[in-house]
Amino acid sequence: MTKYLVAIHRPNDYDPYVAEDEAMSRDIDALNVEMVTAGIRVFVGGLQPINSAKSLRCETNSEVSMADGPYLATTEHISGFWVLEVANLEQALTWGRKAAVACRAPVEVRPFH
Repeated sequence: MTKYLVAIHRPNDYDPYVAEDEAMSRDIDALNVEMVTAGIRVFVGGLQPINSAKSLRCETNSEVSMADGPYLATTEHISGFWVLEVANLEQALTWGRKAAVACRAPVEVRPFH
């Protein structure tokens, strides 16, 4: 069994209080129950908005600098994720498809080492 990250991507201006309705919450809850029932969910977590992020970078002199916001300067960010343990990539992609539908968002599926 391999562990996979299933990450939900959102635009930086995404406001869950505006965009997420009861139907989406029910769909995500149902997906979580399905994952638990299947015995494949290792961990799940939603992340706070990007304005709560701090980015740390090791400088050339071994000092660490800190900045407000996400590390990457992009128009999207990871808003939440699952860690699943499944037999293969095809199974992970099946769950990733379900996550994309439930969250109404792009999803990234990637194996752990």
